[in-house]
Amino acid sequence: MSIPRVLHLHSSFDAGGKELRCVQLINAFGRDAEHAIVSADPERRAAAERFSGAAQVSWPEFPSLKGKPLPGRLKRLAAAMAGYDLICTYNWGAMDAVMAHTLFADVYKLPPLVHHEDGFNEDEASGLKPLRNFYRGIALGRSSALVVPSRTLERIALETWHQPRTRVRLIPNGIDTRAFSLPPKRDALPRVVKRKGELWVGTLAGLRPVKNLPLLVRACRDLPEEWQVVIGGEGPDRDAILAQASACGLVHRLHLPGQVEPAKATALFDIFALSSLSEQFPISLVEAMAAGLPIAAPRVGDIAAMVATENGPYLCAPGDEAGLAAAITALAGDQALRKRIGEANRAKARAEYDEGRMIERYRALYWGLMNRAGVAR
Repeated sequence: MSIPRVLHLHSSFDAGGKELRCVQLINAFGRDAEHAIVSADPERRAAAERFSGAAQVSWPEFPSLKGKPLPGRLKRLAAAMAGYDLICTYNWGAMDAVMAHTLFADVYKLPPLVHHEDGFNEDEASGLKPLRNFYRGIALGRSSALVVPSRTLERIALETWHQPRTRVRLIPNGIDTRAFSLPPKRDALPRVVKRKGELWVGTLAGLRPVKNLPLLVRACRDLPEEWQVVIGGEGPDRDAILAQASACGLVHRLHLPGQVEPAKATALFDIFALSSLSEQFPISLVEAMAAGLPIAAPRVGDIAAMVATENGPYLCAPGDEAGLAAAITALAGDQALRKRIGEANRAKARAEYDEGRMIERYRALYWGLMNRAGVAR
């Protein structure tokens, strides 16, 4: 039996939500498939550190995913996709490859393509761009499936990108919920130790403008002295976050440990907070729920539907600094409330967002398409 070869096309392979889910699936599939991964930015491959020993991964040479969608360039992209059994593309950064597949699938006898949409960067956080919507609608014309993790994205795919219902697949992200129930170690993070008597407001995010992290710093500035702010992740907004902390007199209580292992970091938090301008189905929020944390966050994407009912009053409008500060302050001031909401979130995460269900749905989709295309398992 031949082992199927899957090509994954990413704009980057940093340790963000879509990349870590890709790693999670590849690890779960183990030796059942070989995976070729392309990162349009070769310097950004932090998620690759999470591959297990069983993962069969290569990094092939590939035409740039960046550039104008001219016919010659699209044809080169299509030619480079030949010889695989399945093509997986991710977000807007790979949309030219999706268009290339639609235009030249017959010429190069290309395999089925599954496109994955997980959300939008800061350039579309306040509204989708009409030209991109038009381009997406055409580019996705011959894709076999469009996978989205949230009901918000499902609605956009159907109503804005005009995709047929039979193409759109809603598969919520899942995690190993039990891994987030382990007792935390106070020294589990690089460069920061949780000291006795400290309480932490924490988040895990790429340090990018769409995450609006300077607002989170401002929302925490009036918390009592024992409350620390911990922001795990890397990105271009690091200096802006530090500058905001300096302006708020919060530098001595702000910690930026860089990339961290979510299960170890999240378990140390007492409150999980998001301040994003745009999210869809943030996996970091599911991790926080599984760790039994209360959440203060904006009502963006599916967040309001994701959290337990008890957590609903501690959500605010996007960009509402006063609302986020009020939610964090209320949770910080009531330990019993934090525990009650956290346990409700943990129960919902285990019931609805465990990784086993997600992995089997992806396996059924991928192998179903490959078997129909004549790939033996």
